[in-house]
Amino acid sequence: MSFTLHMIDVFGSAPASGNPLAVITGADNLTTAEMQQLTRWFNLSETTFLLPPTHPQADYRIRIFSLDRELPFAGHPTLGSCHAWLSVHGVSDDKTSFVQECDAGLIAIRNMQGRLSFAAPLLIRSGMPTPAELEEVRQFLGIGAGDILDAAWIDNGPGWLGIRLASAEQVLALNPVRNWLGRIDVGVIGPHTEGKDTAFEVRAFFSDHLGAIIEDPVTGSLNASLAQWLFATGVAEKDYIAAQGTRLGRQGRIYINRDDSGEIWVGGKTHILAEGQLYGF
Repeated sequence: MSFTLHMIDVFGSAPASGNPLAVITGADNLTTAEMQQLTRWFNLSETTFLLPPTHPQADYRIRIFSLDRELPFAGHPTLGSCHAWLSVHGVSDDKTSFVQECDAGLIAIRNMQGRLSFAAPLLIRSGMPTPAELEEVRQFLGIGAGDILDAAWIDNGPGWLGIRLASAEQVLALNPVRNWLGRIDVGVIGPHTEGKDTAFEVRAFFSDHLGAIIEDPVTGSLNASLAQWLFATGVAEKDYIAAQGTRLGRQGRIYINRDDSGEIWVGGKTHILAEGQLYGF
């Protein structure tokens, strides 16, 4: 049995500078265990499986896997999977709005200024972390308690705890521990100085199934919930561009737009870098 494989660069501002995603189509009969096995073999932060929709309003359905679990939602897999679906189905140029079905429900996607953007989903966990949770993150990041300007749970599926620092320089200087006992998903943000092409610097750290700490190159889900947090607290008052992946040698650019209704859209460039057949299952 063979499947079609698309390797897609998401959020990159230059060739192969964003977050890579493997999108597999035609894998309707794969089991959950087989999907997880393939995801670990690719060893990317996420792999998605493009499937027929089950909801009448959806254009397509995806299942999203990280190295250790299936996720209800993730950002760069959403944009990359939509790009793959558009490539496979050859949708006409006058259709600019799409609906993705995933375990988190229906996600609205639209083509905005030549970039795919998704509507930020509702949070499934919010509020302040406990003092013990904040102390754990402080130790993980290796910073002082006074360095943290604000913190909040901003979980829209992957489990993010948001940490706000005073500057992009502080974000870029972080050197968290390499291994951590227990699950951790931390997103850190800090502002750039005026006049830069990006308003904020973002970094995302999570533990894999073996306890090793991974820094994600560019993270759509995190940037979605960070934007909701920043607008809600008045830290952001207008549309902005965030940078991510700088310490990894990437040039990720995430475009945040808030429409007249208050809906936040998270967008970026998507490019298919390779496609072909996958054999063996």
